[in-house]
Amino acid sequence: MIPLFRCTSMKKAIAFYTETLDFELSAESTPDDVVVVLSNGNAELMLSTIDGLSGNVTNIVVENIDSLFQKYIQRGLDISTKSESPIHQGPLNQTWGTREFYVTDPDCNTLRFQQR
Repeated sequence: MIPLFRCTSMKKAIAFYTETLDFELSAESTPDDVVVVLSNGNAELMLSTIDGLSGNVTNIVVENIDSLFQKYIQRGLDISTKSESPIHQGPLNQTWGTREFYVTDPDCNTLRFQQR
């Protein structure tokens, strides 16, 4: 599955995903496109500035979730916007057997990072 996230500013969204979350812009995509492809290892997502799309949620399975969260914090991940949500504040053990933290991007798309 490859999620497609709506964004209001392609350049701002690409900067967030590449500079903070380790994604890379595909060779076929440019910041001036209305749809771009980003990848991070085996994970892939698409961003679009096409009207009519709204926020999405996707799961990203990772290893070493605690160190990954700390790396994102050191890169400037702002967790203050969801202060009422413990799962946005750091990794938590879920009752269904995963350890997770959530990141919501500037366009209200939520990434659920989880370690099994």
